[in-house]
Amino acid sequence: MLGFGDKAVELFRMINPIEHSRTKETALKYKVEPYVVAADIYGQGNLAGRGGWTWYTGSSSWMYEAGIHYILGLTIEKGYLSINPCIPSNWKEYKIHYKYGNSIYHIFVKNPQEKNTGVEKMTVNGEEILEKKIPLIQNGGINQIEIIM
Repeated sequence: MLGFGDKAVELFRMINPIEHSRTKETALKYKVEPYVVAADIYGQGNLAGRGGWTWYTGSSSWMYEAGIHYILGLTIEKGYLSINPCIPSNWKEYKIHYKYGNSIYHIFVKNPQEKNTGVEKMTVNGEEILEKKIPLIQNGGINQIEIIM
């Protein structure tokens, strides 16, 4: 929320369970499911690096919120879609595919200036959107959204 995209992704990776299971050695140390957010990672003695309290209520939803909303910047509010990324400066681009009812939104975010935050331009199906948010409609169509940071 402060605009520190490099730090945000660094911290996100620290809590991402798959990061604790990339090798057999780290998986044996972690000792819990690599697809579930652990509420605790022990830090002392022979338990250092071991996960605990998996399937803890709320942990996964907050991780989802951090990744989708605060890092990738996807916000759906009152029938409108907006993108306000806070990403590492070395991310050149990313894509999001979002389905709303029977409509599909292909979102392509480009970061040519290696910024952490800020949207310079938003287009929907080739038409520039100055207010940088679009109304979501269920028209069965495929909509192309391009964001330039």
